[in-house]
This record gives sequence, C-alpha cells and structure tokens, in this order.
Amino acid sequence: MEESLAPVENSSEDVLSMVDVLKEENDLEEEANAVLGDSDDQNCTYPKGYVPRQALYACATCDPENLAGVCLACSLECHEGHELFELYTKRNFCCDCGNSKFSGKKCKLCPEKEETNPKNQYNQNFKGLYCTCHRPYPDPEDEVEDEMIQCVICEDWYHGRHLGVAPLPSCDNYSEVVCSDCMKKHTFLWAYALQSQETKTLVTEEANSEVDVEGISPEKTGNKVEDNSDKEANKKSQNEENCLLVNLQKGKVDINESGAFWKDGWRKKLCKCANCMAMYKDSCLEFLVDEADTVHNYEQRGRNKTASSQYEKGMRALSSMNRVQQVEVLHGFNDLKSELTDYLKSLQKMEGCKRRRHSRILFWNGG
Repeated sequence: MEESLAPVENSSEDVLSMVDVLKEENDLEEEANAVLGDSDDQNCTYPKGYVPRQALYACATCDPENLAGVCLACSLECHEGHELFELYTKRNFCCDCGNSKFSGKKCKLCPEKEETNPKNQYNQNFKGLYCTCHRPYPDPEDEVEDEMIQCVICEDWYHGRHLGVAPLPSCDNYSEVVCSDCMKKHTFLWAYALQSQETKTLVTEEANSEVDVEGISPEKTGNKVEDNSDKEANKKSQNEENCLLVNLQKGKVDINESGAFWKDGWRKKLCKCANCMAMYKDSCLEFLVDEADTVHNYEQRGRNKTASSQYEKGMRALSSMNRVQQVEVLHGFNDLKSELTDYLKSLQKMEGCKRRRHSRILFWNGG
C-alpha cells in the first residue's frame, strides 16, 4: 500500500511540471491561433470568393506542375497525408482545390467550382521555392542559419541575408518588410524611408492646414475670376502642396538597391490624397492603406476568435483530479513530449519564422 503511494510524495513537483507543460503548449497554441484562428478549418473558403487574407497551402502531391493554392479546410480534408507547402497567409486569394488545376480531382468540401480563379496571384512559393536564390526551405544544401522574412507587397519569403541590408535589424525594430525588387518597382516608397521625425512633421502640418479653395472670393483676393485653365492649374498646384508624397520628394531621396524595413504604423503615414490614392490603384497597391490587410491585424482577429485555450482547459481538468490521477496524466504528457521532441529534432534545420510556423501547424492539427 505504502509502495503504491510512494510517487505521490513528489506530486507537488509533478503537478508543477505539468503546469509548465501546459504553459508551454499554451504559448504554441497562441501562435497557432494567431496564424490559423481567422481561417476556417471546417469549410472551404471558395464560396467567400477572394478572401482578403487567409492561410494557404500548395499541394506537391496533387499539383506538381500547376500553380495552385488550397485553403486550410481543404488542406486538412482533401489533402490529408499529402506533401504540402505551407504558404503562411496570402491576400485576395480564392481556393483552387478541385478546379481544373487538379486534373479532375473534385474538392470534397465544395465540389462545384469554376475552372480557374483568374484574379489569383501566384509566385514561386507555390512550387516550394523562395527568395532571390530560388531555393526550397528548408534547404538541405544551405548550412547557414538565417531567418525567412515575408515581403508585404509580393508576399514572397526571403533570407534575411538576401535583402541587401547589413546588419539586419532585430525583430523588435521593424514590423514589415518590402523586398528590394518591390522597392525598385515602387520607388516612391523611398520617399517615406526618410527620417520618421521628418515624416511626422509633414503629416502634422498637413493635418493642421485648412485650405478652402472654393471659399476664397475675388473680393478677398483682389484678383479677377480666372478662366477654367487657370483654375485647373491652380487646383493641381494646390493638390501638390497638400500631397505628403510631393513634399517628401522635395527633399533628397536616396534610392537604394536594398529592401526596406518599416516600423509599426508606417502605413498610416502614407499620403491619402486623391492623386496618391489613384496611384495606389493603378499600381495594385490599394491594400497598403487598408489597415485590415496587415498580418498583425489578421493574427489579432485570430486570437480574438479563439475560445478557451488548452491551457485553461488543462488547468480546469487538473484541479478536478486527485494526486494519483495527476501523476498518471503527467506520465502521459511525458510520453507525448518524448515523441514530440524526437520529431522536432528532425526539423532542427528549420530556423526563424518558418520553423515557428511549422510548429504552429503541428500543434493546431494535434489539438
């Protein structure tokens, strides 16, 4: 009898260890909820059309040649056991699962679909390739430990060392990145890469200035009424004066060959005058002034949607057990932890953001 109760003497330490396990799992669960919480794991997103942002996957088993992306629910239901490329999140994408790209294989969740989704944008990530080096990740031939960072415009992933910036800023010093190719394509962004204080001053001046062109009468100005051409010229001049971008471009703007790292809130500083909004539309960059587009907002929505965590459920269950039951459950946790550790060792080469993403998917599917 005494022998059978011997393990209970250390039960307080055992329970503490289990609480630590639950807390560790809670941290991983929070990351999984951030990435996947705002994506539907039960229903194909095809009926929603081009979803502003969702978690996506490319299936190398079904679709080795064609570029195609499938939603979270289809990755679990239609492509279970397949070789999948995790694409993290992409914007304005409609699920391809079961369309003409899949050679007659119907989607189990939403069988009736158009042959293609013409507005979908595809890049090399859908083939499992990344960065300017066009290599897979993890790369068995690359022994350099490096972080993978996603460009907010093209949404490709880049090795930190291939962004042209040295030394690389720490994660705490930036919130988003634009790759070198996108900075070359959209050179106006370099104007916003000036000192943040200068940008802040111009934003403040613009907000405080009140210009009422139509309210100025000839009597007040002493000038004659202008003809239409003069009015248009003055209107254009006035628009330029009120354009933050034009004011920034009056200073020295250095256009570099590198990518650009942006601090939190940089999108709010982008000019929203009529001319700039038209430019964003012509360049397919309207999403830059949409705060809901950011990965941060997407992840926050995911966190807000989740119900009670496994940690909370585990703590409630733990408090309802006697000490013997607690020890038995702990042994089960230790067995699971041992198997999980062996699995994670096989992924040891996966560094940075993408290793964390893999853990997120692992714990999401396991929960």
